[in-house]
Amino acid sequence: MYEFEPIHKRFPQVPIERRFYAFLIDFVAVWLISSMAGGNPFLQMLVFIALWFGLRVVLVSNNQGQSLGRWALDMKVLDANYGKLPGLLTLTKREGILGVCALLAMVGLNIGFANGISMLLLIAPLGVDCGIALSEPETQQAFHDRIAQTLVIQTRRGFSLDLRMKRWVAQIRRRMQK
Repeated sequence: MYEFEPIHKRFPQVPIERRFYAFLIDFVAVWLISSMAGGNPFLQMLVFIALWFGLRVVLVSNNQGQSLGRWALDMKVLDANYGKLPGLLTLTKREGILGVCALLAMVGLNIGFANGISMLLLIAPLGVDCGIALSEPETQQAFHDRIAQTLVIQTRRGFSLDLRMKRWVAQIRRRMQK
């Protein structure tokens, strides 16, 4: 009888902090571009949703499972059942959940400290969604990953921004010590 290893054990897992930084790269890129949409908050939200869908669904489906942030940090998203690139429906479900949380966080951050309680309440869904990944260290699936049945794994394809940053910081430290 054949025994199959679960897919999350066959692929190298990505540390939570690297996933956070990849999300942060995508979020900041979309937030900055959508903030240029003008002072109309409704238009800004529509631009944010369109850019989020484009960056996190369309680009990922055409770029071997990598968004801008995941490409920068050598990661990609896979279907947890088949070990392949997720389909458009799965990516839309995954990024729909995460996109709504990111949109609420953007609104909260736009409010800023003028109304701190509202800002915290609007950022909380994103924290809860992603914080669920900390509860199960074996698979490290956030809420949106569990619903869409996806995994984020390490890959060799990408820019390796985190490794380049470490090398640059080490070079700067060496130069400062001289």
